[in-house]
Amino acid sequence: MNVLREAFGRNVRQYGIVLALLLIVALFWVLTDGRLLRPDNVAALFQQNAYVMILAIGMVAVIVAGHIDLSVGSVVAFIGGLVAIMMHNWGWPVGVAIVAGIAIGALVGVWQGFWIAYVGIPAFIVTLAGMLIFRGLAIVLVGQTVAPLPNAFNQIGNGSLPNFLGFMGQVDVVTIVIGAIAIVGLFVSSVRTRRNLVAHGLSVEATGVFIGRAVVMALLIGVVTYWLSLSRGGTPIILLVVGALVLGFSFLMNRTVFGRHIYAVGGNRNAAVLSGVNSRRTDFMIFVNIGMLAAVAAIATTARAGAGVAAAGQNFELDAIAACFIGGTAVSGGVGRISGAMVGALIMGVLNMGLSILAVDAAWQQAIKGLVLLLAVALDIVSKRRGALS
Repeated sequence: MNVLREAFGRNVRQYGIVLALLLIVALFWVLTDGRLLRPDNVAALFQQNAYVMILAIGMVAVIVAGHIDLSVGSVVAFIGGLVAIMMHNWGWPVGVAIVAGIAIGALVGVWQGFWIAYVGIPAFIVTLAGMLIFRGLAIVLVGQTVAPLPNAFNQIGNGSLPNFLGFMGQVDVVTIVIGAIAIVGLFVSSVRTRRNLVAHGLSVEATGVFIGRAVVMALLIGVVTYWLSLSRGGTPIILLVVGALVLGFSFLMNRTVFGRHIYAVGGNRNAAVLSGVNSRRTDFMIFVNIGMLAAVAAIATTARAGAGVAAAGQNFELDAIAACFIGGTAVSGGVGRISGAMVGALIMGVLNMGLSILAVDAAWQQAIKGLVLLLAVALDIVSKRRGALS
């Protein structure tokens, strides 16, 4: 392990997670006779699991700070039902309903953040209460399925970018351009991060490993881009939404004072307070943040379903928490990355899709996902113990 850490720097665990994802994809590719990686299935993978990715972005900050949020699934049902009612019953324009939904998500975060940060009730208790409260409100509001919804809204969860650049053979040019921009952006960001680490005298991975990682990531993005370009729709709209959120919140977590405060509070709350960090304000804003992201997930889920349903969001909080832990977020707080949570969400998504294609019973699917989560957390704990002993 020490040799690996010397070669790969601080990100050895992240490489292991990516390797696990690739192995799981390869396994289901063989078991499904290649059906898993059909272009339309690759596009559906992102559309069906966008809610996990969106919620996991916010859940990383919550867990890193030493908290947990059990209410996000119920908040998704509550806000999704409200947004559907705004458009279907009240005739609100799509844009106005979306903005209102996100504002309500922020208010939900204010409500829960107040009890956690300023009253001092543990987040587990507050969000457990929130899970019950908002599920009950969702059932009251959406006694019956609210549908139909405007096509422009439904396209958020089901539609793809218009192909205004045409095709090269069967390849969607718009998707190829987006993939190329993603590869260049990732490379530039990686180089800048490496330079900043060197400038501050921090350890970095070996140059050969850095170049190899960049090449592998470029190949992975290129392969996914090519598959998406062959699908019937091209680039899913929701994938761009998730990508923008990942970029924005990665910057927030890694490059802002607020992000550094989250890691400081999660690493050692007492030391952070003594250093001048306002831990109460940090905790409060963390829950406002995840409340807004739960609203975005509600919009994505409702648009995907094309209707407001009181039963929406069942077990969403468990999927998001599992994605974070599988992606390397530490159970004890202080450690976690959004990129890792995205890989964890993809692992969950591939498991869901692969097992569904194989027609595995839903009960066994739950059992398998639970086993994967247990193994991921066990691996994290064992690796930390070995690191402490070495």
